[in-house]
Amino acid sequence: MSTPRNDVPRNNDLPDRDGGPRQNSAPKQRATRPSTRGGSRPRRGAPVAGTRPSRTGNGGGGGNARVRQAPVPEPQRISRYRRWFGTLHPSLQLIGLQLWMPLFFIVGFCLCYVFAFHAPHPHDVPIALVGSDPTLVAAMQKALPGEYLFHTYDSLAQAKRDVLAGTMAVAYDPSTNEVFKATAHQFQVASLVPVALSTVLTGIGVAAPTVTELAPLPAWDEYGTVAMYVMLAWCIGGYMVAMFIGIMGGPLRHRTRMAVIVVGGLVISLITNTLAGPVVGAIHGHWIELVLIAWGWIVAIGLAVNGLSYFVGRFIAAPAMICFVFLSMPSSGGAYPKWFMPEPFAWLNNVVVGSSMVDMIKHQIYGVGPSYSRGLITMACYAGAGLVLMYFGKMWWERRRIRAIVTGRTTMFQDAQTANREFLGTQRDAELERHGLTSTETGTLSVLRDSDWEDDRANGDVFMGGRDGLETETTPTGRIPVVRGGADRTGPVQRPGGAGTGPRTRPVPRVDGSRAPVRSDASGRDADDGRPHGRHADR
Repeated sequence: MSTPRNDVPRNNDLPDRDGGPRQNSAPKQRATRPSTRGGSRPRRGAPVAGTRPSRTGNGGGGGNARVRQAPVPEPQRISRYRRWFGTLHPSLQLIGLQLWMPLFFIVGFCLCYVFAFHAPHPHDVPIALVGSDPTLVAAMQKALPGEYLFHTYDSLAQAKRDVLAGTMAVAYDPSTNEVFKATAHQFQVASLVPVALSTVLTGIGVAAPTVTELAPLPAWDEYGTVAMYVMLAWCIGGYMVAMFIGIMGGPLRHRTRMAVIVVGGLVISLITNTLAGPVVGAIHGHWIELVLIAWGWIVAIGLAVNGLSYFVGRFIAAPAMICFVFLSMPSSGGAYPKWFMPEPFAWLNNVVVGSSMVDMIKHQIYGVGPSYSRGLITMACYAGAGLVLMYFGKMWWERRRIRAIVTGRTTMFQDAQTANREFLGTQRDAELERHGLTSTETGTLSVLRDSDWEDDRANGDVFMGGRDGLETETTPTGRIPVVRGGADRTGPVQRPGGAGTGPRTRPVPRVDGSRAPVRSDASGRDADDGRPHGRHADR
């Protein structure tokens, strides 16, 4: 055996496999530029620590001006509650830090859905009145004060167009005693308002009016809720893609995030429109147009949520669901029109994405509601706001991240994750030990116990043998010493497959105190040699 070579640099990047203590090399000398406080002088023309070249060139100190160092932030203060919370079980800590989500859902549903839909009541519902009918107006104000607002029209055709566009609930022509409605635009309005008009008219001695349908609903959308639920699917898909990007993709570049949002938006658009149309049959036709509309909306929502994620971090689900689910759903006009919703949901109908999305879907499928201009403007506003938030949010996020790294500040969630990771590692080691295994830095070594190292399948009776059909003979193998393989080591036996292959067992206890284990196949001269074995001893 050759003597160790100390002139060969040792690779300390790989962990030792023989279980011995690691011998770290001497620390590398730091090659930095000398500072002004030391006795040495920097090289000519090089700036020294704590100074920077003067722009004028005639400043004091050889053209260098002192740079004011940034103040060192104060150490993080841990509250008493946080110290107590850190004593809990790590898994319980993680659960407790995520309980804000169900609490948020409870509050959101109560304040938005229950509050908005528990008692929808009409207020200032616009009715197009062709010509004039003071008797009807006075009777309506007396019977239903503050609920209906009449707008005088000179042309019946213009009144019908406004009903189809959604600016007027219904149109009434006193000369023909006829009410015109558009059920495809708003089912609830078309069902409730003509009934209220008929009740008041019969009360003042006028016959019940004739109701004329301008835009009926198809049989596959009997109550006009398809647009609302398709809108909700688009909103949820858009904000969830960006939400997971914000939670798990903080260091990603802008172009990578935007690429994921664009591609994910296209996939979600294809899936939702295929399921709602050809598969379920809730929408007939208009597949390509709806795919493009959904793609644009999902990308706009994703950009907005992505921009917000820089500022709120892992709590991005809260503002995303507030903006695009809890507030957008009641204010969209899909379930009830804005004239039936309480404030602030009636006003939010002008700004939430849900109202524009529902209007674009109804305009494309049924030809009712406002034109595409309102929806496209709203879409562009949300996308632009998202791009602005992304630009400034990235810089703000990086500044916070560097400050946290420099000061060593952590959050309760980070502490809980670290504690849970350590707990799971300890639990894993205990589980491996219970099954006869032990965990090391380089992997898992199989441990053959002295009492039951034999395979359990060898047990059986004297007539049938083992359960797997083998004879119940004692396996002639026992504890195998770990031999550190090497390409240049000599010995009578080499394992096939190179170093590190084959079953690894618990190392044989060392008696000589050396780093290398005793080799069973070594010659007498090598075994009695007593010289230390280095990692490069055979070179």
